[in-house]
Amino acid sequence: MNQQSLKQEAINLLKKLIAKPSFSREEGDTATLLFDYLDQKQCHPQRMGNNVWVSTPKTRKDQRTILLNSHHDTVKPVSGWTKSPFEALEIGERLYGLGSNDAGGCLVSLLATFLYFQEQQHLPFQLIFAATAEEEISGAGGIASLLPALSPIDFAIVGEPTLMQMAIAEKGLMVIDAEAQGKAGHAARNEGVNALYIALEDIQKIRQYHFPKSSPLLGPVKVSATQIEAGTQHNVVPDSCRFVLDVRTNECYTNREVFELLQNLTKSKLTARSFRLNSSGIPLDHPIVQSGLKMALNYYGSPTLSDQALMPFPSLKIGPGDSARSHTADEFIVRKEIERGIETYIGLLKGMVGY
Repeated sequence: MNQQSLKQEAINLLKKLIAKPSFSREEGDTATLLFDYLDQKQCHPQRMGNNVWVSTPKTRKDQRTILLNSHHDTVKPVSGWTKSPFEALEIGERLYGLGSNDAGGCLVSLLATFLYFQEQQHLPFQLIFAATAEEEISGAGGIASLLPALSPIDFAIVGEPTLMQMAIAEKGLMVIDAEAQGKAGHAARNEGVNALYIALEDIQKIRQYHFPKSSPLLGPVKVSATQIEAGTQHNVVPDSCRFVLDVRTNECYTNREVFELLQNLTKSKLTARSFRLNSSGIPLDHPIVQSGLKMALNYYGSPTLSDQALMPFPSLKIGPGDSARSHTADEFIVRKEIERGIETYIGLLKGMVGY
């Protein structure tokens, strides 16, 4: 199939995906749609939960395996939509609909790329295309559950909206629940130890602290206090104050190292919800990045999290669309962005001569 036909099919498939709600953990209908589409193409798809994947044959033992991955789950529509989130509406060059930009355009572009190469003879690499679930919540039923079922992966292209710039690194995420302990007392008398004040002192220390190691691509570690709760009534000094920290880590630290630094800094008891979403990326001298540089693609460090964080191998995040449109009302993608996405993905893989 020629590229022009693939581009039109990709856009038609995206319209069908938009029409089927696919919130995280509720992606069954879009998983079925993708499975049936690949089955009609005689690609012999497989399915695990709401994850769908397909691969080209491995023709040599030394053949390296490349994963093409994007997700088909979406967040729930925010207030402010003036169009139906589940109606694929084309106005001029724009295609509106929930998930059109994040990450439907990337998904159908990577699928078109897989279809292009699976028709080629004597591929120098094995390709696996995987449309995965639960990315928006970093859920256990998404890419993390699928990876053990796949061939060993040498590296991945992760489809997320980056305006087709190469995100060669992305920040990790750690959410910390903190609790300051005090002693209850009557607010009218000089009694008790106010846990709220302890929490505020800790938050101020965190605001003023600068992590020594900064990344040239990702900048410093960023810690934000995002929630706080204390007290039961106006005249009682609170003996407990709970607050939440949103931590975005760079590649200079593991999440656990950052956690220990913060715990040593504060009086409050800290508890990390998870340490698993570390910073991730790919070296500049990797063949896929070098291929992109030859195509005059820009590279950068991404502040947003993706399924890269769950991949124990090098990965490049790149895709059509703009991250600034994600999770917004009247989300859209531009037709030409999808067309260029397919061209660029194909060019990136072709550019890895001898890989």
